[in-house]
Amino acid sequence: MINPFSETAESNTTDVELVDQANSGDRAALEQLILRHQAWIFNIAVRMVFDPHDAEEVTQEVLVKVITKLSTFEGESKFRTWLYRIATNHVLNVKRRKSETQATTFADYGAAINSTPDLELPDPHGLSVDLPILVEETKNSCTMGMLLCLDRKQRLIFTLGAILGVSDAVASEVLEMTSDNFRQCLARARRDLYSFMNHQCGLVNKNNPCRCSKKTRGFIEHGHVDPARLLFVPKNVERVREVADDTAHEIDDFVEHQHVAIFREHPFLQPADEIGWVRRILQRPDFQRMLGLN
Repeated sequence: MINPFSETAESNTTDVELVDQANSGDRAALEQLILRHQAWIFNIAVRMVFDPHDAEEVTQEVLVKVITKLSTFEGESKFRTWLYRIATNHVLNVKRRKSETQATTFADYGAAINSTPDLELPDPHGLSVDLPILVEETKNSCTMGMLLCLDRKQRLIFTLGAILGVSDAVASEVLEMTSDNFRQCLARARRDLYSFMNHQCGLVNKNNPCRCSKKTRGFIEHGHVDPARLLFVPKNVERVREVADDTAHEIDDFVEHQHVAIFREHPFLQPADEIGWVRRILQRPDFQRMLGLN
């Protein structure tokens, strides 16, 4: 999988070639261009809105904007800068989805976790998935929910800089801020998450009583985890750390990195119908006329 945030220019060159071909009416080139970036936009979106179904809608909204504006790309900036400015501006300003409207402070989130009783794991008989998968779903769901306690800008910066390993040079171009400002904002987001997890989460501090296996049954009973609809443990999973660059941000006064590793162990999710949606949207007569597709 091509990482669009890599420092190398090879993928950008290929992107520009695909843009030229797409703007000349080549449907296959446009499809390839969209599929190159769709999953990356989706993985940003899901960390902004939590629910993968909502993230698919947000991703589609971004890609419609990209498709309709593609003819305006004139190469004055790198294509990834142009595209991900559209994506990041959209996720910062989009209408809040259900999960985000329920977002709360770290203090309230910790209280909600603590109020979930510690229970034995559910009886595996009759379950459609294995217990270790349910525990993994609980862990991923809980830690993804922590991101919603950050404000939108912090959440986006943490997603780019800490989870996806985007360098401050690339991220500052995309977000139209200085590298120093990006690093400072990233440091604050990391500290806020670490402070919460160090006092709450047994994955970061073994002295904490909270354990994913103890909370799994409670998460299921409270509707936070649905064994029939797993959100964050897909089949044939790739981890974020396997497709994204190593985190490039070493902050002098912030040495705790274990909590970042937890987020990089999350799955690199794929939209449920990425190819089908792209082909359906490109078959729409209004898009065909506008883009002059062959």
